[in-house]
Amino acid sequence: MKTADPSGPIGIFDSGVGGVSALDAIRRALPRENLLYVADSGHLPYGEKSPAAVIARALSIADFFLARQAKAVAIPCNTATAVAVEALRAHHPGLPIVGIEPAVKPAARLTRSGVIGVLATTGTLFSERFHALVRRQAEDVEVLVKPCPGWVTLVEEGGWTPQQDHLVAQPLADLLARGADVLVLGCTHFPFLAEPIRRHAGPGVALLETGEPFARQLHRQLLSHGLVNAAGQGTVEFLTSGDPAAVARRIAALTGHPAAVARLPQPYC
Repeated sequence: MKTADPSGPIGIFDSGVGGVSALDAIRRALPRENLLYVADSGHLPYGEKSPAAVIARALSIADFFLARQAKAVAIPCNTATAVAVEALRAHHPGLPIVGIEPAVKPAARLTRSGVIGVLATTGTLFSERFHALVRRQAEDVEVLVKPCPGWVTLVEEGGWTPQQDHLVAQPLADLLARGADVLVLGCTHFPFLAEPIRRHAGPGVALLETGEPFARQLHRQLLSHGLVNAAGQGTVEFLTSGDPAAVARRIAALTGHPAAVARLPQPYC
């Protein structure tokens, strides 16, 4: 890989709009950076797809980023990180690639009951990368896991409504009954459901997400490679493999700000 230009964009991708929950943290940490965000909504959800399918999508999107002269790739998607980050690094050894992982380590430090719950997709929770993370960072606490594939769809299709309250309450019930006093939101879609999750969990249960640490790690990687953009005003460009109008509506609804979304070029869809 040729030497990257510090003014080049950072490529960011998620299976859909979930990674937008980490985008604000990235913009606060790196306000001068130009960001390309790909919502791979045409292939949603990653969490229920085979590892081979997720890896294929990650490699294709990385090819798009490199065609746009991206200097780094950030993956605010727990499933894509768990399944595909090593394949991406093997294919692009000179490219800074930053993945995201559930906040197991801070949860293990924070718990008083000795029990933490991790809410994520099937693809994340049953990956070897996640199992290694738990062995490495939470060996002294009990880690309960709960796949919540329906939550991704809930966020992508319009968010929580009172009529869908049971979809949020049901996965929490077992974790809370078994003593979990810290809940790890192991999918970047899930912070958009924080309000009903907090209501069902109650005031004695902490919620942890990973947007801020993810942004700090991205900043550290850019610094270590001499790739921090020191001038200009950062921009954000949204693209999707799905329906641009639908994705634009979801981003606007989730963030409160209008978003222009373009179609990802055909070879990368």
